[in-house]
Amino acid sequence: MSGDTINVMVVDDHRVLRTGLRLILDRSPGVHCVGEAATAEEALRVADREHPDVVVMDMRMPGMGGLAGVRELTRRHPGTQVVMLSMHGSGEDVRDAFSAGAQGYLLKTAADEELVDAIRAVASGERYLHPSLGAALAQPPPPDPLEGLTDREREVLQLLALGYGNQEIAGRLHLSPRTVETHRANMMNKLRIASRADIVRVALEAGLLTADVAGAGH
Repeated sequence: MSGDTINVMVVDDHRVLRTGLRLILDRSPGVHCVGEAATAEEALRVADREHPDVVVMDMRMPGMGGLAGVRELTRRHPGTQVVMLSMHGSGEDVRDAFSAGAQGYLLKTAADEELVDAIRAVASGERYLHPSLGAALAQPPPPDPLEGLTDREREVLQLLALGYGNQEIAGRLHLSPRTVETHRANMMNKLRIASRADIVRVALEAGLLTADVAGAGH
C-alpha cells in the first residue's frame, strides 16, 4: 500500500460493471483504483505493471477465467489479495474461490459499502465472506462422481471423452496400449458405464471438460 491508500484493480468482462465499481472506489476514502481489465489474461499484464494491493475479480469470464486467474495472479504476486466477485453464492463456488487463493468472496448484488469493507478486510490480512454466505459454506461439498478412480484412470477418462483413441492416449501418457486398455476397462467397470457417450457424460458431470470442448473433440 502507498501510505494508507489501498491500490485496487477491477477485473470484469462487463464494461458497465467495471465503471460502476470504479465509481464506488473513487468515492471511498483511502482506496484508489489503479487499473481495470476485461479478462484474467489482461489482469495479469496490468498487475505486472501496477502491482495492486487488492484485485476485485469476476469469477466467470471468457478466456482462462477467474479461478485460474487468481491462481496465476497470486503465484506472480504473493502480496496481492483477491476479492472474488460472483453472481452465485453456492458453497462449492465459495470453496473453489478460496482454494484458488482468493481472500474474499462477494456477490455482485452486494451493497456498495460491502465492497469497500471486503477490500479493506483482505488488505489488512483478513478473510472476507458475508455472513449470509456462511450457511452455504457450511454445507458439505457434493460427492466426487469419480471417487474410487486412480489419477491415471481419471486422465484416461478425460482423454477418451475428448475423442482420443487408445493408441493416441498411450502416446500422450507414455504408456503401452495394453496398459491404457486396462485403465479404461477398470475405469468403466468402477463407474458402471459401457459406452463412449457414457464416458463423455461422466466427464462433463465431473467438470473434466466443458460441453463445447467435448463437442469439438481434437
